[in-house]
Amino acid sequence: MKIASWNVNSIKARLPRVVEWLSDAAPDVVLLQELKCVDENFPRMEIEELGYNVETHGQKTYNGVAILSKYPIEDVMRGLPGDEADDQARYLEATVNTVRVAALYLPNGNPVPGEKFDYKLAWMDRLIDRARDLLKREEVLVLGGDYNVCPKDEDCYDPARFANDALCRPESRDRFFTLLHLGFTDALRQIVPTGQNYTYWDYQGGAWQKDNGLRIDHLLLSPQAADRLKTCAIDRVPRGKAKASDHTPIWCELEV
Repeated sequence: MKIASWNVNSIKARLPRVVEWLSDAAPDVVLLQELKCVDENFPRMEIEELGYNVETHGQKTYNGVAILSKYPIEDVMRGLPGDEADDQARYLEATVNTVRVAALYLPNGNPVPGEKFDYKLAWMDRLIDRARDLLKREEVLVLGGDYNVCPKDEDCYDPARFANDALCRPESRDRFFTLLHLGFTDALRQIVPTGQNYTYWDYQGGAWQKDNGLRIDHLLLSPQAADRLKTCAIDRVPRGKAKASDHTPIWCELEV
């Protein structure tokens, strides 16, 4: 089973690129982030014509996540537990072909310090709580999405410049590694242990052309999923095309 994650930065603006990539790469399951549309405006017909089932958790103008699957999508849960007052559409969880998956879009958290950074950390604490509960099920589980965290300095093209950015702050990194220490495996680092393997390049300053990138999109695997991991890679091709998202897909293949 090929499972991919991609922050599309507006599904409407990026629809031709998304359709093109789905046709070429043919992933079985796709976890999308930053849809920037409400559920009823998601281009469901265009995606379903490619053979995918669709579940969305949308929001006008901001955020929004989706799960696309060639298998039936079952036991869907919208929203991250732990704060009933949080109305931001950042989390969608479901089961596909016996695999539990979650599409998540962590808050950016900038500026630091501030309310947005506090919200990011609180959101990550809730994610840790949810992940701990999910691990108790001992299922094949994939938490995929835009984590807005560079785990280590090598995941950022200029660590000194980003030292006080919410993506690289110790508080953010500590929570990311708390997740890993629960028992999750960073799929890419299991296959490619070190190196500059970016998933995001800003639109400004020629970042793509200079390869000034960040690794902030991750696939975290439960022990049961990690045991089935065959490979994991970043597909840089979509980022180099016209009207591209500033992120590019990351995918892994599990033996299911």
